[in-house]
Amino acid sequence: MPKALNRKLATAIAVSLGLSLSACGGMPTNRSLNSTKQPVVERTNYTLDVRTSGNGLAIPEQRRLAGWFEAMDLRYGDRVSIDDPTMSGATRDAIAQMAARHGILVSEGAPVTPGYVNPGTARVVLTRSTAYVPGCPDWSAQSDMNYNNATSPGYGCAINGNLAAMVANPEDLIKGQSGSGETVVATSNKAIGSYRDQKPTGEGGLKQTSSGE
Repeated sequence: MPKALNRKLATAIAVSLGLSLSACGGMPTNRSLNSTKQPVVERTNYTLDVRTSGNGLAIPEQRRLAGWFEAMDLRYGDRVSIDDPTMSGATRDAIAQMAARHGILVSEGAPVTPGYVNPGTARVVLTRSTAYVPGCPDWSAQSDMNYNNATSPGYGCAINGNLAAMVANPEDLIKGQSGSGETVVATSNKAIGSYRDQKPTGEGGLKQTSSGE
């Protein structure tokens, strides 16, 4: 066989081998059923400094705080806390009443925020959490070969993405709600008893109807 033909054949084999190896590089590598695409929860703190007095908040400050809550669309899952150097009970009660109109209770302890709380003011901190799944969708595996018998890189994007989008309180993805540990048997059995005592719909027979006028 001529040397030129040998060189052409060797070059063709090398090119085909390189293409095969490059295709293998796009194969999935996760061989477990645990998704690598997990929700991430991020917290953002929003602050508003309100002027205080010995009696709590003046009417103009209450209106300003109420307008801020409405503009921020205060809702379930948000956390409201107070950074008040004087720890005034009247100020806390006034802010708690404003937050209660949106169904939110004031939490104990406020997160650290930039800047100082000037004398005669209190800082209202609204902590809002958001959840998302980074890296989704993931179509990085472009090879049809799957020698690892692994799941797709985008495995879990759909269910975890929907879960992150629909959960009412993103903090529940980190730690679920803790119950009181008490079960009221009378209340829980009331619905069950009502269901069991209900008479079957066909017990009375079919209703007699007439097609005549």
